[in-house]
Amino acid sequence: MLQSLRHESFYDTGTWIDEDLGLYIGWVARNNCFAAGMPLRNERGDMVLIFSGEEYPEPGTAERLKSQGHSIEPGHASYLVHLSEEDSDFPAGLNGRFHGMLIDRTRAKVTLFNDRYGMHRVYYSEGKDGFHFAAEAKAILAVRPELRRAEPRGLGEFIACGCVLENRTLFRDIFVLPPGSAWTLRNGTVQSRSTYFHPSEWENQTPLDPEAYYRELRDVFTRNLPRYFNGGERIGISLTGGLDTRMIMAWCKAAPQTLPSYTFGGPFRDCQDVIIAHRVADICQQSHQVIRIGDDFLSRFPKYAERTVYLSDGCAAVSRAADLYANEFAAQIAPVRMTGNYGSEILRRLAAFKPVMPMSGLFQPEFLSQVALAKETYAKQVQGHAVSFTAFRQAPWYQYGLLALEQTQLTLRSPFLDNDLVRTAFRAPNSAIAKSDIFEDNEDCARLIADGNGHLRQLRTDRGLGGAPGSWSAPIVRSYLEFTFRAEYAYDYGMPQWLARMDHALSPLRLERLFLGRHKFCHYRVWYRDALAPYVREMLLDSRTLSRPYIQRNVLESLVQQHVKGEANFTTEIHRLLTLELQHRVFLDGQ
Repeated sequence: MLQSLRHESFYDTGTWIDEDLGLYIGWVARNNCFAAGMPLRNERGDMVLIFSGEEYPEPGTAERLKSQGHSIEPGHASYLVHLSEEDSDFPAGLNGRFHGMLIDRTRAKVTLFNDRYGMHRVYYSEGKDGFHFAAEAKAILAVRPELRRAEPRGLGEFIACGCVLENRTLFRDIFVLPPGSAWTLRNGTVQSRSTYFHPSEWENQTPLDPEAYYRELRDVFTRNLPRYFNGGERIGISLTGGLDTRMIMAWCKAAPQTLPSYTFGGPFRDCQDVIIAHRVADICQQSHQVIRIGDDFLSRFPKYAERTVYLSDGCAAVSRAADLYANEFAAQIAPVRMTGNYGSEILRRLAAFKPVMPMSGLFQPEFLSQVALAKETYAKQVQGHAVSFTAFRQAPWYQYGLLALEQTQLTLRSPFLDNDLVRTAFRAPNSAIAKSDIFEDNEDCARLIADGNGHLRQLRTDRGLGGAPGSWSAPIVRSYLEFTFRAEYAYDYGMPQWLARMDHALSPLRLERLFLGRHKFCHYRVWYRDALAPYVREMLLDSRTLSRPYIQRNVLESLVQQHVKGEANFTTEIHRLLTLELQHRVFLDGQ
């Protein structure tokens, strides 16, 4: 199990065994990270904590524990085991993305826990041989090969939604620990399945009026942001053209040239993210560089595609291979990556995914019933409080795949899953409205930027929002950028079939260079048609792929041939099919 989690040479590993408790634990951690140096013990040695992830405590927590006589290692997780002695509600007071195991040797009690969002995932399986749990499903599969069987409902949900719902997985009899869990284990079995937090605690707060909400949001964000810049490791920030990373830059107040920044870019030109991020870095007097996704990535795409599926336990699609490639370079800039992830979802309640039925005829009718069931499941889960959906369902189900992939290379931080901030988001005016009725509202975020750094407020976003107040050209710029955004989508993922045929007829003109690269750094429709066409044919026209029981062979063959010839656009279908096939080859077909 341990070896299956050691993905890079810069990981540390260790084990801890207590045969009297029937407990056998191993761990991996990136060198010098917050959770390096496990296990943690109290002075008597009767409390042991194995912790993974990061925690962002109230200022002065470590100093307070040290003043009480505890031995605390600066900038490290060592204070946590002492906090567990002092806080009877542990781990309810923790703030961050994490999981861990607390062993009370005096009472022979073992508690397996995770964060309240379920973002630092724990997989588990129960069987005759005991209770197996791991940070990644592949570790359980390594010792229980009989579980290498697809879960049809999970596959159906992945095809429809791009993720598996309701704490299921792609694997039969392997599940995900629910958010906010604190399960008690004794003698290798689960004695109780408790939760230390339920979203209703925040849902039942009284909404604030707009001005009071803004004051609370500003106070929480500015007070807690410094926690995310603590620690002894170098931090870099991945800037975009949007508002979320700009809020961070407006208030982090980093000294000049101490916070390196970077942006992911494509092969054709500097996209709007790159252009605006460079201006943000200049205003804040920080360095900025572009990590480009181009020919080198395409030449090694087969490797990165397979590794993407493997590292994420099949949760990330092959389209995320570019993110793995880019984060390898980001880790060379700084081992900790600050991001604006989850800001739009939490503060503006944006739904990042919804179920989409696959193209007609591609899958066998009996399998489509599982895809249809996914739509019903999603419809039930999207009901209720809007922030509960984005924080406690969308984030750990849909957004986990990318997080799982990226955190194999570096530590990711975001202040937008801070407990206080999310709790405040529940108090926004009309925050409980159903998802389908939510409209994006950027005003509070723009105001927060202006209060922190007025120069940053003068910059428009990548979609043309904001900018200098009263500028006569602002509506023109916004209309132009919105047009180029939609045109790029139409020329890439969203290109209709009739236009794909026309584009093929005009291919000598290389019209894609007029539209692509203005907003996005990946262009898979063109890549699958051209540079990656041999790989697409090799994978999807292989006899193993064509023999999968849920596939309509003739439709798949026609789909591939039409796309690589430029006669049609099946980019989304190829994403899903390549990912499904790699899930089978990496995890389900054998060792």
